[in-house]
Amino acid sequence: MATTTPTPSAAKGPAPRGAAPVRRRPRGLGGSRGRALNFWLFTGPFLIGLIVFVYVPIGWSLWLSLHNAQGTVTPTEFVGLGNYADMLGDGDFVDSLVNFTIFAAIIVPITYALSLTLALLVHRIRFMKAFFRSVFFLPTACSFVVASLVWKMSLFNGLRYGMMNTVLGWFGIDSIAWLASPHPPWYWLVICSARLWLQCGFYMILFLAALQNIPRELYEAAAVDGAKPGWQTFRHITLPQLRATSVAVVLLLLIAAYQAFDEFYNILDEGRATWGRPPLVDLYLQALGANQDYGHASAGALILALLIALVTLVQGRFLGFGRGDEK
Repeated sequence: MATTTPTPSAAKGPAPRGAAPVRRRPRGLGGSRGRALNFWLFTGPFLIGLIVFVYVPIGWSLWLSLHNAQGTVTPTEFVGLGNYADMLGDGDFVDSLVNFTIFAAIIVPITYALSLTLALLVHRIRFMKAFFRSVFFLPTACSFVVASLVWKMSLFNGLRYGMMNTVLGWFGIDSIAWLASPHPPWYWLVICSARLWLQCGFYMILFLAALQNIPRELYEAAAVDGAKPGWQTFRHITLPQLRATSVAVVLLLLIAAYQAFDEFYNILDEGRATWGRPPLVDLYLQALGANQDYGHASAGALILALLIALVTLVQGRFLGFGRGDEK
């Protein structure tokens, strides 16, 4: 008669009551070496892309800015800081920085106020909230080039049958050549309105997400204390709770204004209208124009990057970016 050999678990007998179950170690990579490998597997592709497409071009641009790189991307003539001095002494480049300042001073506060207003309206609405949220966000998916051409050729084309001139004709106002002359500067209305239509929906979503995170108990406590709904609760509850989002939105708007290119280039005749040219269009024409001066263009790009970083740091310091909420 065959006998069966008891297994070790059967020989030990049943586990006593109350004993903790034995946890088996999961198979696969474990320990610090496995965690490090998992970390590099997830972050490695991103870091490679960051180095190849961000840090290498920045370093190459810095190298080009120190050389005479006219018509070549492999220069040999070292000029030091001469390209930087030339760009800072170039009247067109300095004028483009002034144009940027005007554009940023107009577009940043208007976009902030309009985005916050839309977010408040969508947040308070009681029906079709998803519909209105989608409608206001939809222009964000539109190309800047397409929107610029629509604004230039249909809405503000300067002819009698253009949409805006047709509306003005209903009130007996003569047609306006919106983009023909800098005096008066009607082109700012064209560019800023296109930019507002394109970007307000994105910042509205940011404000809307922040509004949904404000605890309702704050408004209930304010009502008990006698606070009136409307401006009083907005000033003392809503706006302080939106402080972190407001700082982030202002910084993003400022950086986006520095990087404005598509609407200026396409609305103002591919940069030929020098009176409304922003820095990026000027640098683009420096690098890819008739001269193909990559040295001066790289120097101007780094000057603009340093200016963006400086203004961002100053504004972040002034607005308290990165600080915790005050108790």
